[in-house]
Amino acid sequence: MAGRNSDNKVWFITGCSKGLGRALAETVIRQGHRAAVTARDTRTLDALVALAPERVLALTLDVNSEAQAHEAVRQTIGHFGRIDVLVNNAGYGLAGAVEEVSDAEARAQMETNVFGVLKLTRAALPPMRAQKSGHILNISSVAGVVSTPGLGIYNASKYALEGFSEALAQELAPLGIKVTLIEPGPFRTDWAGPSLATPQKMIGDYADTAHKTIQMLNGYSGQQPGDPHKAAVAMMLVVDSPKPPLRLPLGEMAVGRIRHKLATMTAELDAWEQVALDTSFRQG
Repeated sequence: MAGRNSDNKVWFITGCSKGLGRALAETVIRQGHRAAVTARDTRTLDALVALAPERVLALTLDVNSEAQAHEAVRQTIGHFGRIDVLVNNAGYGLAGAVEEVSDAEARAQMETNVFGVLKLTRAALPPMRAQKSGHILNISSVAGVVSTPGLGIYNASKYALEGFSEALAQELAPLGIKVTLIEPGPFRTDWAGPSLATPQKMIGDYADTAHKTIQMLNGYSGQQPGDPHKAAVAMMLVVDSPKPPLRLPLGEMAVGRIRHKLATMTAELDAWEQVALDTSFRQG
């Protein structure tokens, strides 16, 4: 198993009540690492603490609260003395046609999936910079690379995460801090079931596009091919690697869809390259 030969790290993981965050927290703890595990309701973390009470710190955290983000980091540093790995996992899915999603629903999606990550990252970076080391895992999605009808606003939140994480990786590289985007496909969590939000307004014209996506997601909830605990092992391998990737897709579907998009983009770029190049100023 990954992690057996690695140093005893301090992990800070958001969204540990269920899903990928829960599986990662369990794996990290069982591998002997120290962990600050967070959730909005710490009662959901009791079983994690019971695995190793001397190595697990349960913290209340709503990632939408800047004050809670800074307090959780402060308590972690006070308890463990450092943060080696920050895992920005907390988030949720919003499914619905772009026209159907209200401004309030779209803003709520961005607040959690984008600004929540920014809050935690900004809170954790000062101690990471001081120790001149660290690794940030931002849990993105295949939806941060490939868009799907019915997931446009969720796509937008993950594309935003991908964009600032790519720049962040370049800013932090000289400081000894690494950044990796984790891009899962469908994994067996509540993401496509109870945790999936849908708009208040539904428009019939999207029955064959956006609504089919919602039906598909609801239909395979609990039957997704990805194993969250195997995803956790993959993430630990990334952290243990001396040269971790900027992006790591997880699952056959994620790898296949990303490869298909890259091939499609290359073909389209080749077909329209001359039109693109002809927009330059010419002398004479």
